[in-house]
Amino acid sequence: MESTGGPYLNVAAVTSPVGVARLLQMTFGCTTFSLVAHQGGFSAAYGTFCMFVWTFCFAITVFIIACEFTRLHSCLHISWGNFTAAFAMLATLMSATAAVIYPLYFVQLSCYPIGCEVRDFRIAASVFAGLLFLAYAVEVFLTRAKPGQVASYMATVSGLLKIVQAFVACIIFGALVNDSQYSKYVATQWCVAVFSFCFVVTVVVVAFSVTGKTATLGFPFERSVVVYTFVAVLLYVSAAVIWPVFCFDSKYGSPQRPALCAKGRCPWDSQLVIAIFTYVNLLLYVVDLAYSQRIRFVSHL
Repeated sequence: MESTGGPYLNVAAVTSPVGVARLLQMTFGCTTFSLVAHQGGFSAAYGTFCMFVWTFCFAITVFIIACEFTRLHSCLHISWGNFTAAFAMLATLMSATAAVIYPLYFVQLSCYPIGCEVRDFRIAASVFAGLLFLAYAVEVFLTRAKPGQVASYMATVSGLLKIVQAFVACIIFGALVNDSQYSKYVATQWCVAVFSFCFVVTVVVVAFSVTGKTATLGFPFERSVVVYTFVAVLLYVSAAVIWPVFCFDSKYGSPQRPALCAKGRCPWDSQLVIAIFTYVNLLLYVVDLAYSQRIRFVSHL
């Protein structure tokens, strides 16, 4: 019989620090949504989002562990390192959001009116949701690119920031559709165009990195990403100036929250959320640009 050239199974996939972190993710994720589905319960869009996060992250984590343990990831036509790094960062953000939303909307200290058993299940689910977030954060910490290390683009600070930028943009879009009245002025429509353009290009950058198709492009990918990041900084600067003026200046909008504005359906609240996360994304793009320049400099040493 011919030599197989090595064992079929990759034991290190479950015994290494990253492998242990993924096993914990699988355990905590399964425990969290099982507690909620069994007795904790969920409702409305917030609860559905949390259940989606936990089940989605659990399914992808199981897929990653299975592929690495059986070495089947080598048969996939993607950049495995970029895929796992991107997913770990995305799962960290999503699980952090769910770990905040679920206890905020569903956990209470008193037993009335849901009953003590349901309350205890919800508290336990919240604890495991927090542990799930920590497990994904540990994987990001373990797999991030170290100084001087050759690593996948998505494992670098610049690559991880791309995931955060896209995630923040999704929060902005969620606020936009929640009666933000962005169509009232051409200037605010420009801001929406900025958010959309930067989000689409960022997703394209991530997609090309994960699929490993950057080498097939007819132009230098890394230089183009740096140029795009610089353009995104300029665009977000314009949005960071225009949006607050046309939403909170007394000439166009309202400096203070209207007294009769309904809770949960107030355009002013959505406009405030958009303004805050516009500045958050602007800061992320500035840090991304600074880090990209640093990487470019170091790579020439």
